[in-house]
Amino acid sequence: MVSPAQASKLPPFTLLDEPLLCFSPSDAEQVDVHPLRGLVNFGPYSKGSFGGYTSQIRIATVGPESAFKRRGELMASLRNSYQPSDRSEYVPPYPGFEALFGVRLESARGGAHIKWPDSLNQLSGDGELQARLFQAMDAALRRLDTARNEFDVVLVHFPDSWAPATRTKYFDAHDALKALGAKYNIPTQVINDRVFSFNYKASLAWRLAIALYVKAGGTPWKLAPLKGVPTDTAYIGLAYALRGDQRDAHYVTCCSQVFDMDGGGMQFVAFEARDPVADIAEARRNPFLSRDDMRAVLARSLELYQSRNGGNLPKRLVVHKTTAFKPEEIEGAFDALSAVPEIECIEVSAASCWRGVWLIPSGRPKPLTKPSGYPVPRGTMIVRSGNSALVWVAGNAPRASSSGDYYQGKKSIPKPIQLIRHAGRGALEIIAHEALALTKMDWNNDALYDPVPVSIRYSQRLARTIANVPDMPGNVYPYRLFM
Repeated sequence: MVSPAQASKLPPFTLLDEPLLCFSPSDAEQVDVHPLRGLVNFGPYSKGSFGGYTSQIRIATVGPESAFKRRGELMASLRNSYQPSDRSEYVPPYPGFEALFGVRLESARGGAHIKWPDSLNQLSGDGELQARLFQAMDAALRRLDTARNEFDVVLVHFPDSWAPATRTKYFDAHDALKALGAKYNIPTQVINDRVFSFNYKASLAWRLAIALYVKAGGTPWKLAPLKGVPTDTAYIGLAYALRGDQRDAHYVTCCSQVFDMDGGGMQFVAFEARDPVADIAEARRNPFLSRDDMRAVLARSLELYQSRNGGNLPKRLVVHKTTAFKPEEIEGAFDALSAVPEIECIEVSAASCWRGVWLIPSGRPKPLTKPSGYPVPRGTMIVRSGNSALVWVAGNAPRASSSGDYYQGKKSIPKPIQLIRHAGRGALEIIAHEALALTKMDWNNDALYDPVPVSIRYSQRLARTIANVPDMPGNVYPYRLFM
């Protein structure tokens, strides 16, 4: 008979390998666990193709007239090299934009720089400040669209003094700008006043440089092949957002483009659900789609994948979302993906109450162990049942450090994400390793990892943007327009 003490014990943990990033499409040796170190040592993944069609990335600017010179100086500063002054165990020296990416960073011609008045009250147009700011953004991108061959990325500056209008209960200037950028097919980089006084020059340069390179169409890194993951595996991330009047609310579903197994495929489907929401309160707690809507959004995503892969289907497809899969959603998924041999529906929950402490030998007879000065290793996995596991995507990652242990953020005891498989089969270690790897594919920062897989992060970010812009059509968009 099993005692209560034995019954309460967790099963043994597993340590998953830190996923490798790939910096060359042809050289399997150009890999590193560290994104910035890999860029310094090998250059970006698209170095062989990107420089072939352009030798420069041209930056247009939009913002208050008084800060025009400061915006130009900020962009020019990215050409310089910097030694790290924060996170020195993680951040390598920044070598300068051209040395890093093999292309020059240049200012666009004069006609691609738009100067707003310094005061919100001086903006032209009618209505409240938010409406006038939206009109100013639309006018700026519409004007830049007429000179689209003169620039690659637009730097848009919202000064801190405009904060009362840039983000309110019913308006978010960042989201509105990204939606307008999608309308005109113009990638934008938003900055505020903080960038002009940020003291950590290397970190600022790394973040801005990577973002500008990606928004201009470059690929900094991809995932190296994961051991045990079948070839021709792809991933979909689903996120839901309610839009419309509360009495007649419906979902806007943001479906991340089917990510290839190397993390590529940075497009997504913005899908407008057709079926009404019967219970708004329940929908906010646990959003889900009808069988018909799930079938429609996944069929559209699969069509997009085939268009990128010569009509071929993935042999295995993994669907991620943050809430439980309802039976009708699973049925809709299998309806749409009937031609795909293997389908997995995975709930990825970051709202875990679990914590873990890493114990090391104490050097004394009693107690034999003591808590380490660092958290559990990143990649620690504990199987909870036949279909669920805990995975610490945040944790100690010494392979990313130049001086031993490294805990990103250095705050609090990290909590694991919880993976629950609602459909599919196979070793839980595989879906755990995939989730761990996809935390390294957010190109919008310089961090080692994101708290959740990119399939979740991107779809959440895009669903929020779409929900805040009522007239945005449900089209296919490249993700770089929303970064």
